[in-house]
Parts: sequence; structure tokens; C-alpha cells
Amino acid sequence: LLQKEVGLMRATLDADATSDLIVVPLFETIADLRNAAPIMREFYQLPGVAQLVRAGGGEQDIMLGYIDSNKDGGIFTSNWELYRAEIALVALFDEMNASRTAGPPQGAAAPLGGSEPRAAGSVGAPFIPPIRLRMFHGRGGTVGRGGGPSYQAILAQPPGTVRGQIRLTEQGEVIASKYANPEIGRRNLETLVAATLEATLLQPTQPASPAFLAAAEQLSQASMAAYRALVYETPGFTDYFFSATPIREIAQLNLGSRPASRKPSQKIEDLRAIPWGFSWGQCRLTLPGWFGFGTAVQAFIHAPGTKPAAQLALLRRMHRQWPFFRTLLSNMDMVLAKSDLALAKRYSALVPDARLRKQVFAAIEAEWQRTSEALARITGERQRLAANTALARSIRHRFPYIDPLHHLQVELIRRWRAGQDDDRVQTGIHISINGIAAGLRNTG
Repeated sequence: LLQKEVGLMRATLDADATSDLIVVPLFETIADLRNAAPIMREFYQLPGVAQLVRAGGGEQDIMLGYIDSNKDGGIFTSNWELYRAEIALVALFDEMNASRTAGPPQGAAAPLGGSEPRAAGSVGAPFIPPIRLRMFHGRGGTVGRGGGPSYQAILAQPPGTVRGQIRLTEQGEVIASKYANPEIGRRNLETLVAATLEATLLQPTQPASPAFLAAAEQLSQASMAAYRALVYETPGFTDYFFSATPIREIAQLNLGSRPASRKPSQKIEDLRAIPWGFSWGQCRLTLPGWFGFGTAVQAFIHAPGTKPAAQLALLRRMHRQWPFFRTLLSNMDMVLAKSDLALAKRYSALVPDARLRKQVFAAIEAEWQRTSEALARITGERQRLAANTALARSIRHRFPYIDPLHHLQVELIRRWRAGQDDDRVQTGIHISINGIAAGLRNTG
């Protein structure tokens, strides 16, 4: 209706409509991702929708957001629900395209695409072109926003979801780090093309084994429960977050197109997901990139009625044989390598309530230890980034420059919140935020 009002759509949906702007749906939260395929099914059952898309080139982009699902349920559940949503969407469009040449079974619902005419396979029947699905990944810099090495990320997509094309976003400081230099920019583009070709031509077409999928579902449930128990069910957690991170100072920075919160409140639910993830990087906990996984692995290995050795062996097979699981663990490994509990404890000292400070930080520290141990048991590597020594060296070389900025930032924040109304203090906080973000990377 809006497109028709402004002249972007001509005619009507039931009368050969054409549009200059095809709708690109966006699915972000966990609930959105779980309902992505049913929603698209209902959309394409509307009369004339499939014909409209074909008239516009026959390509349907569907955008998948990463950070909101991460904020909802943690890193593992976010990635798992994205993986499941892609599989369901591909199956839906395969079904839709297959039904172009045959009507629905007797008594079945209307075919996908509504009431538009379809070829019946008889001589002279009109050719109805397929609708090509293209996934559009709304990735950010942080692992919690879908960041990480692009090559591995594309290869970790479910089999059959790339099919020669993929769209993704590059945001924040990632743009400068990848494309400011022409040679580096070309190399990154070549990497994206190579990964797309490899995922299309060389990747296995068979889905992951049922045992792998069932294990991932169990891990997801336990991980989400642990994450939400801390973030949404711990009394006082919101106060801890707003005190132990520079979220309030970040909100004052002149960056981004939207305010840090949707409403003028101090609730995690109202906080936008991007500053949420950005704040955890500033205090060096990088919590959205790993929290909940350690508890999930512990629960999985010691699940009632199972043998711990067999459960651990299954997780190790998943790491060796399943690109999705291997890439997810690799990203967690990188995030943990950038975290620093000693520095994070300095930020926690900004929390005025000593009891709350001790309670929440102890819970975070315990989960950090569990997650580190879980990664070591599954991968067999006790040292962070043992499989990527170049990246490990690069990160270590940045720490001598970043760490002093953290100490400076904590002191400046303490002064600013104590009422020292000095523009130099505020400017210093903002400069430290930019410096830490540039040094850690994977933050935007």
C-alpha cells in the first residue's frame, strides 16, 4: 500500500503488479528467527506476491540479524537459531519452486505464491521461473554481532544455503581495517568470492548428522538458560551493567544513527543491542561472545542417562567434522583471547554496591573459567588461539598499547561520575573509548 501511494508499485497484486522496490524482510530476535519460514510462507501465499517478485527479477533477499538474537539468548543459541532459520528458509523456497509445475495435493492448502497460474507440465504450459533465495547476513564487527573471519563464516553456512551468492554487511571500524588500503581491500573481496565459490561447489550437500543437530539443540537450551539466568533473572544485574561498563559514556558519543536505548529507561530489554555488545568489549569481558557455553557443555557431558566420555567424544567429532560448530568455537576462542579478567575487575570496582559487585563478577568469572575449560576439552588446545598463532601474536602485540587506556578510562569514568564537570575528563573518556575499540577491533 505504501509503495503504491508513492508510485513505486504499479497496478495491483492480483493484476500483473510491478514494483521498483521488493520487500526485504529482516529477522533478528530469537522469536523472529524461529518464525522466519512460517512468516515467509504466509507472505508468499498472499495473492500475487510471487508474481510480483518474479516481475522484479525473481530474487528474494532475506536479511538475518545477529546481535538481537545474541542479546536475547547468548552466543550459542543465537548462532544455532540462525543456522536453523537458514535451513528452514531454503527448504521453504525449494518447496515453493518445486510446486511451480504441479498443483497441491487433494485437499491441501493453497499453493505457495497464492492463486497465480502455474505450469502443469503439459505441452504449451507457460514457463514459470523460480524465485531465487539469497541470504543477507547483517554482520557486525563483534563475534556477538556475527563478526569473525569472513572466509570461515561463509564455509560454516548450512549446506545448500549459499548457492553461488551471499550478501553481508561490513560495519564500524571493520570497514577501515578491511578496505582502507586498496590491496587489503582487494584481498578481502577475493576471500569473499573464494569462500562463496567453495561453499557452492565443494561443500557437502548432505546436512549435519542427526546426532550433531540434537547435541546442538541441547547445548543451545542449556546455554540460553545460563545466559538469561545472569542477564535477565539476576537481581541488580542491570545496575551492575550500567556501572561496570562505560555504557552511559558511550551513549554520549556522537556515533551511530539511533540512541543507545529505545526508551528513556535503564532496562536491558530497552537497550539497543549494538551498544550492549560494544560496552562489554570496552571493559574487556566481551561477555556476549562466550557466556553460557561452559555451563552448556558441562550439562551436556553430565546429562542423566549418558556416559561423560561418550558425550565428550561426540563434541570432539562435531568440532572435527562440522564447520558450523568448529567456526563457532574458533570465534569464542578469539573472544576469550581478547578478554582480561584482571582489567574487568577494575571496571567492576565502579559498582557502588559491594555485595552486588562481588556476586555478579563472581558469576561471570566462574562462567569464564567453565567456558575456557570446555573449549580446551573439546579442541585439545589449552592455550588461546593455539591454532592461529599469527592472530595470537597480533593480539598480544596490541595489549601493551590498549591496557593503559583501560586503566586511564576507569579513572576518568570514576571522576566524571563523581561530579568532576571538566570537559577534558569527558574528552579523555571518549578518546579512550575510540582507542580501545581500534586496538581490540571486532567491536563495531
